[in-house]
Amino acid sequence: MESLNLRHKRFIQNVMSKLAGGGAEGIGRRISDAYHPNAEWRGSHPLNEMNGHEAIAARVWQPLLSSFPDLERRDTILMGGNYNGADLVGAVGHYLGTFEKDWLTIPATGRPIYLRYGEFHEIVEGKIARSTVLLDVLDVIRQAGFWPIAPSLGTEEQWPCPISADGILLTEQDPGVSSAALKLTLDMQASLGAYNDEAKEGREGLLNMPQKAFWHPKMMWYGPCGIGTTRGLEGFVDYHQLPFRTAFPNRRGGNHYVRIGDGKFSATGGWPSVYGKHVGGNFLGMAPTGRDVSMRVMDFYLAEDGLIRENWVPLDIIHLLLQMDVDVFARMQSFFRRGR
Repeated sequence: MESLNLRHKRFIQNVMSKLAGGGAEGIGRRISDAYHPNAEWRGSHPLNEMNGHEAIAARVWQPLLSSFPDLERRDTILMGGNYNGADLVGAVGHYLGTFEKDWLTIPATGRPIYLRYGEFHEIVEGKIARSTVLLDVLDVIRQAGFWPIAPSLGTEEQWPCPISADGILLTEQDPGVSSAALKLTLDMQASLGAYNDEAKEGREGLLNMPQKAFWHPKMMWYGPCGIGTTRGLEGFVDYHQLPFRTAFPNRRGGNHYVRIGDGKFSATGGWPSVYGKHVGGNFLGMAPTGRDVSMRVMDFYLAEDGLIRENWVPLDIIHLLLQMDVDVFARMQSFFRRGR
């Protein structure tokens, strides 16, 4: 008999593809097929939080389908599991569509756009009770021809599918492999949390701390737009970890609503999952603001030979910047001279 986890993954693959690919007409019926009447939807700024079919249709799907009328969904990771009694399905991928009408005030280009997403959906009695969706809105702004912040240290690119080319998990997975993958992730995250930034050991401290025992020599870290992609532990430290940990030393992590393993894949996420104070410079090219911030983050991992081979990291950069007194949308409007 097919497991509940596998049935849930098939359900999410089906309903989300229909939501994206069915056009604006009939969107209310498709949302009703997917969601409980009072379902919660929470996601990237400026969409943020809402409840119920009407809000999800009016604020999320109708504008998206109007702006990208030929929209289609392309999952690269589809995984699931249970955490603290909640049945969850996670996905990474991108929407592809022709940008024909302004979206979230971003000017249309008439060209194909890739919209990255990381998602977790909680399933209750056969329908979605809560969706958490991090869309890389900043990357759409980049593709539309405007760059509102300092240059990324990493490489800006479309995230690839897993190197193993098997991220759509629609067969039963070995529970032992799933548990081992999640344990590897949580042990690595614990090593990051135990490291004392205030010892100020710099680059060498990060390269030699216990995290090095968990990462594959050819590790890939796929960060959100604004940070970019890095390769190897040195690239991860140089282009993300050192600037990030300098800016937010000894920030607090955890607060997870999801910790799941499914075959070689594992995932964690919180809403928010990181709290810190912005006291150091150079992260996203910014001087320290002294402000308290929270971060909406997800992590998806692929294990290989007992090491973490790849890590996809959806993060709501626009929401984080807003807390640091940078309004990306206001900068964009000024650039495009909107409203004149």
